[in-house]
Amino acid sequence: MKLRLLVLLLTALSAFGATVRLYLKDGSFQMVREYEVLPDRVKYLSAERSGDWEQIPLDLVDLNRTEKEVAEHEARLAQEAKEDAEEDAAIRAQKREAASVPDDTGVYYVHGDMLEPLKQADVIVVTDKGRAILRTASTIASVLFGHAYPPVPLTPGKRSIELEGAAAAFRVDEDRPEFYFRLVAADGLAIVKLSPKGNARTVEALLIAPVTSELGAKRDAVPTFTREVGELLFKIWPEHPLPPGEYAAIEFRDAEGILQVWDFGVDEAK
Repeated sequence: MKLRLLVLLLTALSAFGATVRLYLKDGSFQMVREYEVLPDRVKYLSAERSGDWEQIPLDLVDLNRTEKEVAEHEARLAQEAKEDAEEDAAIRAQKREAASVPDDTGVYYVHGDMLEPLKQADVIVVTDKGRAILRTASTIASVLFGHAYPPVPLTPGKRSIELEGAAAAFRVDEDRPEFYFRLVAADGLAIVKLSPKGNARTVEALLIAPVTSELGAKRDAVPTFTREVGELLFKIWPEHPLPPGEYAAIEFRDAEGILQVWDFGVDEAK
């Protein structure tokens, strides 16, 4: 029976015309493009010599080792093909998802197959001289930056940024939420953790450098992955799970002294 099986066995090498080692029992091997097992011999096409089929006695061939390597090679190719197909499918799905992001500027939470817009937060700027709530913008700012809510001007000096209320109205129940940013300019993006402060939440105190208006402290920033998926369209998500708490997605333009905030809360997973 074993002999009959060997007669019927025709082992072609992997697709793509790769070569394989035809092992001999003395430990050496022949590099071959194809081989065929017959009752008393093995026919093969050498990968090193062009010409007709060559033959070698079957009892000199380590057939088990040869077939094991062929099987492993084919399994490896099959796994690579599967991974390539999965990657292609993921890229196509990501492109479809990115194409579904509205043209309106803002931040959108990826909730399953849906995108939910976050409301831009009213921001309280606290300085040594008092508190200023930015709820409305001049017509010029709205036209220039295209935002429904005003950007916060980051004038030089030390100040803190607060949001009204102890908790955000927008809640998520996953610890690695993903967001799309639709921007009108190439900005800096971040996710930051907010600290409770009475009936408010605060972004860590910021030191705004004079002249450049650059943000001097962003230690509350969450480590994130950011990927550009379209023109002025970015996807951002945390590198590690977020503990339950209060957070915000922020957009900042250091050169222009602009800061915008979209707050959200992370609840315990259900």
